Amino acid sequence: MTQISQDGSVSSRRSFLANTANGAGMLALASLLRDDGLLAGEVTRESAPNPLAPRPAHFASKAKACIYIYLEGAPSQIDLFDPKPKLNELDGQAMPESMTKNVRFAFLQKDTARLMGCPRTFTRHGECGMELSDFLPHLATCADDLCLVRSMHTEAFNHHPGQLLLNTGSQMFGRPSIGSWLNYGLGSDSKNLPGFVVLTAGRGTSGGTSNWSSGFLPTTYQGVLFRNQGEPVLNLNNPEGVSDELQRRSIEGLVNLNRQRLAAVNDPEIATRIASYELAFRMQSAAPELIELSSESEATQQSYGLGRDEPNVKSRGGKGQFEAFARNCLLARRLVERGVRFVNIVHASWDHHSNLNDELKHNCLMADQPIAAMLKDLKQRGLLDTTLVVWASEFGRTPLGENRPGFPTVTGRDHHPFAFSLWCAGGGIKGGQVVGKTDDIGWGVVEEPVHIHDLQATLLALFGINHLKLTYRFQGRDFRLTDVAGKVVDKMLT
Repeated sequence: MTQISQDGSVSSRRSFLANTANGAGMLALASLLRDDGLLAGEVTRESAPNPLAPRPAHFASKAKACIYIYLEGAPSQIDLFDPKPKLNELDGQAMPESMTKNVRFAFLQKDTARLMGCPRTFTRHGECGMELSDFLPHLATCADDLCLVRSMHTEAFNHHPGQLLLNTGSQMFGRPSIGSWLNYGLGSDSKNLPGFVVLTAGRGTSGGTSNWSSGFLPTTYQGVLFRNQGEPVLNLNNPEGVSDELQRRSIEGLVNLNRQRLAAVNDPEIATRIASYELAFRMQSAAPELIELSSESEATQQSYGLGRDEPNVKSRGGKGQFEAFARNCLLARRLVERGVRFVNIVHASWDHHSNLNDELKHNCLMADQPIAAMLKDLKQRGLLDTTLVVWASEFGRTPLGENRPGFPTVTGRDHHPFAFSLWCAGGGIKGGQVVGKTDDIGWGVVEEPVHIHDLQATLLALFGINHLKLTYRFQGRDFRLTDVAGKVVDKMLT
């Protein structure tokens, strides 16, 4: 497979060491060796440029880092963010056939589907008076920092295409994720950790690694998956019996060979390999310190919910996720403190086709406290002004109840791309406001529609990037995150 590099040369494109968590662990020493004067020659920017070196933005920016909370499966906006008293009045009634005639659903049988009200209690919070569900009591205390967008919409109505569109700007495989685009455009301020880190909890998304892939960008911009147990990255530590000195000598030889090959063929993936070696040795000392949370005060750990008892509820996400998610939120703060550009917190699943009330309550109990604590912690440390925090999912849930054949009762909602909610905070976001409006039953957007590409254009703008100018030439075309669409939602910005 070939690609056209930015300088116009043709080069082969392979998945080298940075392509997977395993690859990121097979890393090493070159940068430290160079700093200590132990390399046979100097690795210059010309011979092995650092692809993650900080680069200037297109214009002045507010955000320096992003914590992107991706809740796979689609939390019900009707039960969390978008109160619909009229829907409660119409509970059990059919929708007009004209509204559903040409609509595709994932599972719902539209001929017999009925509107399903919401049992949640919504109250106003903060000086802004934002209405939020009783399932989110901790987040409600942060209302004045939130920009709640109730008018999101998308074309995708199934999970994997929706995940790809939200995270990469396209429903097709092989496109770079937003974290990869940001690191490609701006680089990273962290020398000892990757510019793009992924923290996961739950059973895993259907999209898997395609949600944090670098696509056709050089693999150094790939999201690096940090694990919840053991080594943060597989194979990061030296194998048993291999001393630091032996590894130093081995890596010195490899680096010199890679430099010679880079000079001969000018393959950017070789520069990626060298940069990965450099990064990984630094990670050998930085990563263990990062994940050691005992340095955090007991009050901080408790605020995030570390050590909480987890309710004995059968959940799609599985057991043990309260602790994992709380750790991930605290780790996210520690990562941005250390200069990491993009932290992706991923949790699955919020796909509640049935048992909505119990399972949504369970997931909110898991996520509400740690996310609110993270927002307050960032604010208290003076980091929220420059750290963009996003709560997002691939689409929303229907105001119609899920009546899939074989379900004895209607207790959930189907996929709904036409209207859903998400929120942003910090990093230049104007908090304490609601953007957009849906109709009386939450079926469609009636004011200030915001498409996925509009959201992506807006997030890039917060980092000082013009989404029309952040491009990469691949197979004869200049690609961008927002494809051929997208406009900045100025109302969201300070």
